[in-house]
Amino acid sequence: MDKKMSRAIHFLLLTIAAGVILQGCKSPAKQDQYQMQPQELPIITVKAVPASTYTEYTTSLQGRVNVEVRAQVEGYLQKVFVDEGQYVKTGQPLFKIDDRVYREQVNTAIAAVHAAEASLSNAQVEIDKLTPLVQNKVIAEVQLKIAKSNYQTAKANVEQAKAQLASSRVNIGYTLIIAPVSGFIGRLNQRVGSLVGKSDELPLTMLSDVHEVYGYFSVGEAEFMRFKEQYPGKTLEEKLKNLSGVTLILADGSEYPQKGKVQMGDGQFDKATGSISLRATFANNDGILRSGNTGKIRITVNNPKALVIPQESTLEMQDKIFVYTLADSNKIQATPIAVGGKSGTTYVVKEGLKQGDKVVFAGIGNLQDGMKIIPKPMNSDSVIKSQLQK
Repeated sequence: MDKKMSRAIHFLLLTIAAGVILQGCKSPAKQDQYQMQPQELPIITVKAVPASTYTEYTTSLQGRVNVEVRAQVEGYLQKVFVDEGQYVKTGQPLFKIDDRVYREQVNTAIAAVHAAEASLSNAQVEIDKLTPLVQNKVIAEVQLKIAKSNYQTAKANVEQAKAQLASSRVNIGYTLIIAPVSGFIGRLNQRVGSLVGKSDELPLTMLSDVHEVYGYFSVGEAEFMRFKEQYPGKTLEEKLKNLSGVTLILADGSEYPQKGKVQMGDGQFDKATGSISLRATFANNDGILRSGNTGKIRITVNNPKALVIPQESTLEMQDKIFVYTLADSNKIQATPIAVGGKSGTTYVVKEGLKQGDKVVFAGIGNLQDGMKIIPKPMNSDSVIKSQLQK
């Protein structure tokens, strides 16, 4: 192959390579140009509107009175008059302990009282006999003093015997265990024939008075401070009275029909958790609620001027909530916001936005900070109204 032919082939190869390189450089550029075509996206304007926000707190319900029913004396359980889950009234018999031993103790105490009273009578007779003898100086006065001392001892023995009798009667009374309050019987931990006593680890049963139920919930220190600022009143008690009725959300997601009132549940903050316990009280005349039920306490706050944003306009990343606001030249900017509660399907914005800001309403899943869009203004009033009503 001569030199001219070799140069021609070399030049041809360089030309082909250059063409491939140029083609490779142009293709991504065209692709980027295609991808960067602005999208048309709906835009709403942030406005201040009246909104009711709510915050929910996990709670466990307790009856107004939860009583451990225990045996006060030892003995074999002779009868059980109730069953688990049964409603009982104050004074209704629940359990009967075999009382034969305690009846014998009562009989013994009665006999001791009679014996003590007889000794007291004899001591009085002795005094009556010695008194005239001393007055006539037949015997020394010291004998009368001894007789009077014996009388006081006999009198004390009578009182002691009567106290023992009263104690034995109290014990026999304890063999019939009655309901201290009206309520529902819990689990029966002992059955007929069981040996029961004061030292038992488990009570015979639990008795719950659930005419009213308490829902305890914890509020953090910062949230508690904001909570106090939202309601009029000089003291915390006055502020709680001005709080509208709270709602109990049951385990199935339904709302309990009776509204509750919030009261103080604890006088100080827990150092370990940094929270304070509050208590919501609910009427339970129909007995729907029971001790041990779980749910959520929902506290609603009415805001006359709240900045709200639809939840579908937000994006959560790394425990933060963002929206895309419309900046200059129709470019979007990822803006973090602080949320103060929910109202319908909207968030109430505490920080990050101001009235008049424009926000991308929907289709934000694939957006990136700094992208350019074609804004499509929406009727913000109707959008926000529909979101608040959901």
